[in-house]
Amino acid sequence: MGYQVSSLDELGEGYGFRKVRQPLGVTAFGVNALVFPPNYDGPAHFHDLQDELYFVHRGTATFDFDGAVHNVGEGGVVHVESTTHRKVSNLTDEDLVLFVVGGKDGYVPRDGQLVDPEDIEKRHGMSRGELT
Repeated sequence: MGYQVSSLDELGEGYGFRKVRQPLGVTAFGVNALVFPPNYDGPAHFHDLQDELYFVHRGTATFDFDGAVHNVGEGGVVHVESTTHRKVSNLTDEDLVLFVVGGKDGYVPRDGQLVDPEDIEKRHGMSRGELT
């Protein structure tokens, strides 16, 4: 089939990752949605190869690039080169919904690296939908 239609609600529930790539058959790039609960301090990370493009669908995201902090509201778009350390958090009292596209000349398998190994539980919680 040449197209797929879905919604974030159809792709999952709760907090954490909403996998988009496989359910919609995307092969040209990586793509996920992220749903953060209120007052969630995200893990700092970077990538070996893939750049990321973040779109703030709902709420306000706080991006921290080595101490340079940017609050980005609904409709905001942020491009981050692969090896740039970044931390994305939700410092508000409302949910945050992000749409994230990643790639390097096409799809790149998972290549994210934590800046601080102590953030491993945060990263695992994102995959399990257990953000605290």
